[in-house]
Amino acid sequence: MRPGAGGAAATLPGAGRAVAVRALAPHEWPLYRALRLRALAQAPEAFASTLAEEEARGDHDWAWRLALGATSGRELPLVAEAGGAGAGLAWAKADAADPSLARLYQLWVAPEARGHGVGAALLAAALDWARARNALAMELGVVCGNDAARRLYARAGFREAGEPQPQRPGANRMEQPMRLALA
Repeated sequence: MRPGAGGAAATLPGAGRAVAVRALAPHEWPLYRALRLRALAQAPEAFASTLAEEEARGDHDWAWRLALGATSGRELPLVAEAGGAGAGLAWAKADAADPSLARLYQLWVAPEARGHGVGAALLAAALDWARARNALAMELGVVCGNDAARRLYARAGFREAGEPQPQRPGANRMEQPMRLALA
């Protein structure tokens, strides 16, 4: 999936707004930053990084991060949009040590867009990308207690892969590794 290319779509019932999922282009770092900071502010327990850590990044850092991800060929930063506004994001990445393994990070759906297939559309786009790269599996971590995310991943076929681990060193929050075989 390339920036601007078509992606998965869903419709927000009641709002009449179609949701489009597409790759973020390097120049869209302000959109990525806004969604990432919103995600961390709204659901701080869901992510390994913190709002304070991410707010401390300068514009150059945000631009560099998205440019590297969007042009590397090994990463896929995704955005879901509804009515011209960001409704969610996700980031898929090929594992550096094992290119047959893809990993999913940062999947988040704006509260007003939840329950309308936005998360499933983001996940489908990431899985399509991983399959196109001939990845044999995708892995992710879901915070223990985030039942909605866990159900989303289970519906897609992900299964628990090992025991829960601390979300980050020294953290009390635990994260359940999950894995989906793609072959």
